[in-house]
Amino acid sequence: MNDLYTTAINTQKATNQWMDILAENMTNVYTPGYRENKVTFKTFLGGAVIDNNIKNQDQGKSTPGTSSENLFFEGKGFFMLRTPEGNVSYTRLGEFTFDGEGVYRAKSGATVQGYILNDKGEIMSGTKSISADLYEETALKGGALSIPTTNIKLWIDPNNGKFLGKYDEYEIKNDGTIYGKADGGNRSVPLYKIATANFHNPNGLFDIGDGNFIETPESGKPVVGRGEIRSGLLEQANTDFKANIANYQEAKVQMELVNALIKSNKQLLQSAMEMATQ
Repeated sequence: MNDLYTTAINTQKATNQWMDILAENMTNVYTPGYRENKVTFKTFLGGAVIDNNIKNQDQGKSTPGTSSENLFFEGKGFFMLRTPEGNVSYTRLGEFTFDGEGVYRAKSGATVQGYILNDKGEIMSGTKSISADLYEETALKGGALSIPTTNIKLWIDPNNGKFLGKYDEYEIKNDGTIYGKADGGNRSVPLYKIATANFHNPNGLFDIGDGNFIETPESGKPVVGRGEIRSGLLEQANTDFKANIANYQEAKVQMELVNALIKSNKQLLQSAMEMATQ
């Protein structure tokens, strides 16, 4: 009897945790960049417990952003950010904007990372250039490319509002290259390439909140991200709302059965105690 009661209590606790996770998923179904929680269970003699709670890193659908500065990464990988403390984090939420000084930032204040380009559009690593072909080949093979990143800054001249003092505007291409444009768009110069990274086990990343993750031994070291970057869009939550509704209904039925079992066990225990005192 006590074993049944312990099993029911443990299962009740696990079911309650499951329902909380499902409720969080459904509450954030319209939160841009939200990553769905997935849980697995394990059973033992004392009942069921949640074995693992991981983030679903599958791609969500795109939705219009609030400006052309917002980005949607269509592919496998993450944007790279750097905090004021110098720590690197990774995110799928490209809700970025240029601040008053022309620095490209996330809502958290972290700076979006990129690579400096030469006038041929090649990534600069110190004084050496990395050809676009080599970068693409590395990305195709899912390998690492150890190139220092930098803050993206389109310095704005307060006197004329031009970027970097000489460009009238900018454009972000699908390959993540940021171009400075002048002469009514007739002159276009590559300035930065937005840095993206992927992981052999993205589910092993550690969630630090607000759609940001950091690497762990389980995720492995970052490799080159592969995909296209689309300006003016954001990624929607990747929550499967119908599946979460179905799971929530299943969890409710499970909770009702467990509660009934606990109630029955309490009644049996009470009856046994009354009989013992007679």
